[in-house]
Amino acid sequence: MNPMRWMAIKLGAQPWLPRYSKLIVASDKFLQRLSRGRVTIMMATGLHELVLQVPGRKTGILRSTPLLTVPHGDGWLIVGSNWGAEDPPAWAGNLRAAEEPTVTFKGRTVAVDARELAGPERDEKWAIAVAGWPNYGKYAERTERELPLFWLTPR
Repeated sequence: MNPMRWMAIKLGAQPWLPRYSKLIVASDKFLQRLSRGRVTIMMATGLHELVLQVPGRKTGILRSTPLLTVPHGDGWLIVGSNWGAEDPPAWAGNLRAAEEPTVTFKGRTVAVDARELAGPERDEKWAIAVAGWPNYGKYAERTERELPLFWLTPR
């Protein structure tokens, strides 16, 4: 395993890390803005990241959120883990309400269809997501809510 990936997984499992999430996300957004979406914090780790763009469901203002992703098929799996917090991330609600979400992956922006998975299909894709980022399992243990799992596919 890539040593940087191993370190990212160990660091991502720490219960104190969410306190620094705003700093981590702001730093990542800055890096992506400088590189026009071609460079992300996760690249050094061998993990994958995309930027989800959806309007806020209350404000209508376009929101861009960097997210860890697990590429799957011709699309991407994303999990509304919020690091295992009791409250789901705002982007998950915005994605559910969005009519035309887009993602930027490796510098390329595409319109996507987003499906929130349930039942046996969710179970199957959950195993794939956890294989890509083992901490999703730890985050699920930290909360009573079921972590939403979305499959984004190019439109």
